[in-house]
Amino acid sequence: MPHMQLPARIGKYELQEFLGGGMSHVYRAIDTVIGRTVAVKILTEAGCQDADAKERFLAEARMAGNLAHDNILGIYDFGEDEQHRPFMVMEFLRGQDLRHAIKNGDTGDLRAKLKIALQVACALGYVHRQKVIHRDIKPENIHINPSGVVKLMDFGIAKTEGLQMTRAGYVLGTPYYMAPEQVTGQNITEQVDVYAFGVLLFELLTGRKPITGDVVERIFYSILNEPLKLEPLHEAGVPEAICDLIARCTAKNPAERPQGFDAVCAELEQAIAAGDLPTLVLPTVARDAPTVALQATKAAPPPQAPASRPAWLLSVVLVVIAGLGGGLYFALKSPGKVAEVPKKEAPAQAVLAPRLSTPSGEMVLVPAGDFQFGEEKETVVLPAYYIDRTEVTNQAYGLFCKEKGYTPPAGFASAKPDYPVVNVSILDAMAFAQWAGERLPSAREWEKAARGTDGRIFPWGNEADPAKANVGTGKVLPAVDLLAGASPFGALQMAGNVFELIDQTGTPSENMRSYFAGVLKPAPAPDETWYTIRGQSFAKGEKLDPAVLFDSNTVPARWKNPNIGFRCVKDAR
Repeated sequence: MPHMQLPARIGKYELQEFLGGGMSHVYRAIDTVIGRTVAVKILTEAGCQDADAKERFLAEARMAGNLAHDNILGIYDFGEDEQHRPFMVMEFLRGQDLRHAIKNGDTGDLRAKLKIALQVACALGYVHRQKVIHRDIKPENIHINPSGVVKLMDFGIAKTEGLQMTRAGYVLGTPYYMAPEQVTGQNITEQVDVYAFGVLLFELLTGRKPITGDVVERIFYSILNEPLKLEPLHEAGVPEAICDLIARCTAKNPAERPQGFDAVCAELEQAIAAGDLPTLVLPTVARDAPTVALQATKAAPPPQAPASRPAWLLSVVLVVIAGLGGGLYFALKSPGKVAEVPKKEAPAQAVLAPRLSTPSGEMVLVPAGDFQFGEEKETVVLPAYYIDRTEVTNQAYGLFCKEKGYTPPAGFASAKPDYPVVNVSILDAMAFAQWAGERLPSAREWEKAARGTDGRIFPWGNEADPAKANVGTGKVLPAVDLLAGASPFGALQMAGNVFELIDQTGTPSENMRSYFAGVLKPAPAPDETWYTIRGQSFAKGEKLDPAVLFDSNTVPARWKNPNIGFRCVKDAR
């Protein structure tokens, strides 16, 4: 089906470039309200006529839209166009999928590969805690951006607790990564994702799939009957502990696999922390692995296969073949060119400066590695980045306004150059960050910079000390004040002074909707975008909260207030 003529408009989204698709079409678009580049995925007319395809599309939007994790593709919006075709608005990804990264030799040394795997495992652990089973883990559904951040994508065939979408006799998934119980149509649990992760990890570390069959029938026979051969892992110099982890993840019996991803993450973290990992950089794959043949009748039977096949196998093969024919091609690209990182030699590890001088002010380095995120202290791995040591000041913001002809905020205190700029919206903050060659932090980047790596309650430690945070005093302080309250990385005023805007959308509570309906004119529309703010402020009545570093509030994108400011981050290169 041909894609629509461009540019085109769906609500506030201007579609600018067709990226690809099958039953759904994907476009690069601009959110014209906040100026953000997004990806818009629209179910085609043919897809709308296919009840199963439409049901999966709607389930993906509902399911993925309720997931919020730094290693999961963000879903911003959902609706129908004028032709009543459902669409979803997603985070626009730059970089390449894991399939291309493996093929191009861009996955780095062994430690870098394990960090990729750890991010995938953390995402899947989060997904399972939300009672969701992905069911289609494969390199094409893992994306890596130029900074090394991994995103899990495509929840089109995911299953939630209490929702059974798949009709009897149907098997969904990609053959090479399907668990035995998936092949035979038995009860599906989270353990199918553990199995697929083991296969994925094998391929990531060796550059090839553990199963080499080129027809679906042969692949299924191997999955059900043949043990995984670990020799390629040994030949690649993979540590025995990781080989053992892969063997356990891919056990035929789900009960013999690791019971959830917490244990998997712990083993990967232990391996990454080991100081004696061998250097392992695989050569660029010369050619693609054989594709699954869509015609199984001419293939020779496997030598160990029984003379007669179970009746269910033929129906499963036919269903999977049909599924392969209608898959979505999701083109990941930068504007104007295919987003594949060119082939390159593994560079020597650069030494990063501990501080930078930038248009937003002095920035401090937050080194790469894991930290404990959120109230549950979930282990999360982030690449290195820089964050502003202080909130963006009036001096820095005034220079931006002067150079860009931008209107200063209401009550702009130019006579207080070292105080944080306030009365700015998320759009103002994004405009400043773009001018400075930086960006606003994600929730995880902000929290790691504030909290360090040990899951502490306050930037300075675990003991509440109101003298180290400007909370509830009724007056704003200079951005460089309260040095004793610095975070482990040297960032100041992250527990107080002003709330800080974060580049993360959020869903407001009914109380917040009611409050802003009374103070914002016009009142927030049902489809209005809300953004997250973090920390606390000087406003009277506030008290230092033990949840200050992991809790958050949401405000409409156009909201401005004298107790809201921001700081920027910058990728470390």
